[in-house]
Amino acid sequence: MAAERLDRALARLEASVRSLNGRVRAHARIEADTQKLIAERARFASELDKASAKAKRLDDTAAEVSRRLVVAMETVNEVLRDA
Repeated sequence: MAAERLDRALARLEASVRSLNGRVRAHARIEADTQKLIAERARFASELDKASAKAKRLDDTAAEVSRRLVVAMETVNEVLRDA
């Protein structure tokens, strides 16, 4: 009788240990996935910063080109008026 209870208790303990082991492995996988996502987010943030800086440089360049075109057109108009 006592031996049977001990066997049942050991079986429940073994089942609990297996369950806990599975949960620990699942947690480790989730932790690894989380670390990968954190690294990927950092990489995306860096790429976004670079793209934003490039877009700003392009906008600044476009504004300068536009300004120079206006100056050139005004100069051409003045020359044509004076001719």
